[in-house]
Amino acid sequence: MSEDTIRLAVIGRIFRRRWRLLAVVAAAGALAGFGVSLLFPPRYATSAAVLLQGEWEERELRTQAEIATSSVVLDRAADALGWPGTGGAGLRDQVSAGTADGNIIEISATAGSPRRAQQLADRVAGQFVGYAARIARAGGGGPAAERPEELRELVVRTSRRISELAGATDPGRTVESVQARTELAQLRTSLEEAMAKLEQADSQTDKGTMVVMGPAARPGGEAPPTRVQLVGAGALLFFLAAVVGHLAAARASRRTRTAPEIGAALGAAPLGTVDVPAGLAARRRPDGRGARARTRRLLGTDTRWDTPPPQTSGDESSRRIRYRRVCARLRDRLPPGRGLLVVVPDGDEIGRGAAERLIAEYEAAEGPGAGPGRGHPAPRLVEVSAARPTVPDREAESGALVVLSAGNCTAAELTGIAEACADAAHEVVGFVVAGAVRARTARPAGRPAEPAAPEAAVGYGTGGGPW
Repeated sequence: MSEDTIRLAVIGRIFRRRWRLLAVVAAAGALAGFGVSLLFPPRYATSAAVLLQGEWEERELRTQAEIATSSVVLDRAADALGWPGTGGAGLRDQVSAGTADGNIIEISATAGSPRRAQQLADRVAGQFVGYAARIARAGGGGPAAERPEELRELVVRTSRRISELAGATDPGRTVESVQARTELAQLRTSLEEAMAKLEQADSQTDKGTMVVMGPAARPGGEAPPTRVQLVGAGALLFFLAAVVGHLAAARASRRTRTAPEIGAALGAAPLGTVDVPAGLAARRRPDGRGARARTRRLLGTDTRWDTPPPQTSGDESSRRIRYRRVCARLRDRLPPGRGLLVVVPDGDEIGRGAAERLIAEYEAAEGPGAGPGRGHPAPRLVEVSAARPTVPDREAESGALVVLSAGNCTAAELTGIAEACADAAHEVVGFVVAGAVRARTARPAGRPAEPAAPEAAVGYGTGGGPW
């Protein structure tokens, strides 16, 4: 297909001509989504927040989040819950933890009911706080944090010693006074170090403090994806797949749509184009019997969607001129007294309507009083299968005329029709392309009629060219 397959007008054409099929496909997708929702029972999700006091780095917060979902915490939470058949390993897929702004660890829990989800989040948060506090007491603060009283006693003794030395120091410049002042400076340095260690110990003690920020909220609805979301997603997915499938099929189509392509496949020259009213072509469409035909009519797949909308044609007189031009060119190509075989691909209603009109115009032009020297027998119309064409053997015909609509057959199918004509000793004298058109609306009352076109046949090459 040409580049118009990617235009919005083509997508709109799919919606207009295949809306029934798209609706059925979307309904099938909704049923598929409903079936998937039955395989996955509804889930409810909630979360509990744990505040970590003090200053924490991002790396340390991620470590605490990993501890919150560790096997030790989950095993203790499972024992505290006491749910039958549920252990720490079973809770691993139901619990997750992450970091948030403000030194907060958010513990999320998912369960089959709102109450169980709330209980699970609260239990895991409580067990995490208890386990983290136990780790901090077991040695997370270092030796300085384990002996805060010793540090305070060292500070007191150092302060007392400094005071004693300061009172006994000789204000003169003796060696003893210099030594005393040096020892005083060393003790003052020791005091500062002791105070720094004490502050560090207090900071580590405060840093290990964690607080659960209230109980988890009870979920008010299902966690996504819900059943409604799965049904909607299935309908949308199937709908888009159907539209993309139509575009892909049209893009990969090898149907011939122009006169040069059709002529190259048939190995013949074009004799012109004719118009067939769209309403007449629709009436000629076979009804078909059986469940498959009724289904195709119901879904709207009995007609092609990728054909462009019919254009508005001229009046009946202008359409008749086109047929008479083709008849004149046929008489020029056929020897006197010989007939013509008109070949139409099976299922081409537009081509069949054009062929019947062409035969009628051909017989009307010959007239009942045509003499044997120049008269031509009435053309014979045959429909052949495009997939496996079979043309009747030659009798009184001296050539075959192929009448078809654009975009109805592929190049391979047209080549097969030409080979079938050659196998039956028929020479393809040309082809005619038929197109569906909309008849012009009736002229308002009181408006003068346009001059009628001449009724005489116009030969090939006269005003207007071959088309």
